[in-house]
Amino acid sequence: MTRSFREGEVTDLYVRLLDAWNQRDADAFADLFALQGHAIGYDGSLLDGREEIRSSLRAIFEDHVPAGYVGKVRGVEGLSGESALLRAVAGMVPPGAHDLNGNTSVQSLVAVRLVEGWQIILWQNTPASFDGRPDDLAQLNDELRQLIPRRSEPSPNG
Repeated sequence: MTRSFREGEVTDLYVRLLDAWNQRDADAFADLFALQGHAIGYDGSLLDGREEIRSSLRAIFEDHVPAGYVGKVRGVEGLSGESALLRAVAGMVPPGAHDLNGNTSVQSLVAVRLVEGWQIILWQNTPASFDGRPDDLAQLNDELRQLIPRRSEPSPNG
């Protein structure tokens, strides 16, 4: 199959999604979705359509400061010249923390190229519990820890 999409365009869409969450910007997050896009949250909740995604995230961001994402793309596959599937893994780091909070997930994103550019049709965020395989979960968490931004240590002289 001929790929008429550029993998980097779809990867960039995913990076912008995580950045919008991390900036607690409901508008930027929702605007990455097609009008009839869907988001399935970590808890299994389904948000249908850009405006429901926007209003739900506004409520979340107004009520508390959620943990931020660190994520790693595992692969991008062209489904057709105008659609693609991105697979990723992600972990969450609470504000001010320097380690994952235990909410590790496997994420999938289906994107389509519309007149406006690449937009998300479906984003699914599934808990990565790896039941019965604690070593696999530990390995994934170790991999994601490498993505946590390290703050520079203060010098002893101030």
